Amino acid sequence: MKNKKTLFIVQSALIAAMYAAATYFASMLNLAYGQVQFRISEALTVLSVFTPAAIPGLTIGCVIGNLGSPYGVVDIVLGSLATLLAAILTRMSRNIRFKEIPFLAPLPPVLANALIVGAEIAYFLPEGMTWAGFFGSAVSVGLGELVVCYALGLPLIVLLEKTKVSKRLFAEG
Repeated sequence: MKNKKTLFIVQSALIAAMYAAATYFASMLNLAYGQVQFRISEALTVLSVFTPAAIPGLTIGCVIGNLGSPYGVVDIVLGSLATLLAAILTRMSRNIRFKEIPFLAPLPPVLANALIVGAEIAYFLPEGMTWAGFFGSAVSVGLGELVVCYALGLPLIVLLEKTKVSKRLFAEG
């Protein structure tokens, strides 16, 4: 494709579709929403290492994925805001590498979701928002995010870079 704008839109749309589909798959396994989350889709947050098109793609995919959330509009807005922030920070950290691997790239989604989604879930607890509820929710969401982003996301980065697939998939036009 010679048109960079078209390529950007297509990449964003594909990433959004993959994120939403993976979120709904995790939802079928009861892993997408709530205090204990292992959203497989969160492994895709590392794609912003390869292309800026992942930033809107992940955000839109999260909006679509959160349409099924029991937390409703609050999760659609705050969860998607967490994903947007995480994607931007992941993009910014892509060149911080240890032995040619961007080890910090999966960290922004962990922190953003632990803090933002942790606060959101604590707000909906029966006792309401408390520091204990927030801490428990943040730790729970953060640990699930840590597992997914580092056990699936980091190997995804390594695989895409090692096989040079990222150069073909995320070419700038």
